[in-house]
Order: sequence, then C-alpha cells, then structure tokens
Amino acid sequence: MPGAITGKAQPDFMREALAEARAAARAGEVPVGAVLVQNGRIIARAHNQTRGGPDYPPDPTAHAEMCAVRQACRALKAERLSDCDIYVTLEPCAMCAAALSFARIRRLYYGAADAKGGAVEHGARFFSSPGCFHAPELYPGLAERESAALLKSFFQARRKT
Repeated sequence: MPGAITGKAQPDFMREALAEARAAARAGEVPVGAVLVQNGRIIARAHNQTRGGPDYPPDPTAHAEMCAVRQACRALKAERLSDCDIYVTLEPCAMCAAALSFARIRRLYYGAADAKGGAVEHGARFFSSPGCFHAPELYPGLAERESAALLKSFFQARRKT
C-alpha cells in the first residue's frame, strides 16, 4: 500500500504532530502534539489541553497522547489500537506511557527526550518495568531539534513575563 508505514518513520506524520504542538503553544499550553496513525492515515490528532478551554474543562490528564488515544478509540470503536502508531513531539510521561501500553500501540515515534518528566528513556522507564504488559517499538529522536526548540522558546517566553 503506497504511503503505508512499515517501521520507518514517515516525516509528514511528525510534521503534523509539530503543527499540533504549535497549536498548543498558541493556546497557552505546553507545546506537545501527537498524531495517531493506522494504515498510513492519521485517525486522531491532538495537543495538550490540560488548562481547559471554552468547550472543555481543565483536565490534568489531557496530555496530547491521552487525547489522541481517546479520539482513536472513539473513531475505531475499539479499546485496543494494536495496528496503530503514534507520533508525539515529547517523550511520554508515565501516565501516557501506561496509556500507550494499555491501548497496545504498535510503534511510538517521539521527538525530544524529557529528562525530567519522561518515562520511556528516563525516569520510570515504564516499558521496561515488570508491570508493563505491552511495549511498543520505540523510535526516539524524530524531529528532536524542532520539538526541543518549540519547548525551549515556550518556556523562555513564560519566564520573561
């Protein structure tokens, strides 16, 4: 199938995740974006929405990955997303890593590492823990510089105000 994912990252999908991260920044959210892909097509896209907005309340669990997984489960009417891949601009935290495991995500592509809050290569290393029943294939560092630059500029601007 042309354009289908085979294990190699599709740069267009990370560009879409970066677009979501920029939307998060415009909304005053930490700029993290995610897209969930099945058979080479985006089925869900989201960015951090923890602060709430006019149509939704504040929600500390509304990280980009969580929102994308919820959308994909609704769209596919399924609790398992075993034939899906996720592209996210920042290394997932423990909550998001657990959700990706429970959803049985096939592959995780992410941009910037997160030494403080990440739980894939850092911190809890959730996918390596005994309590993890499913670990996706990992592809870190995709569009790492651009993902990190978005975060850095967001927090620099916050410190100036």
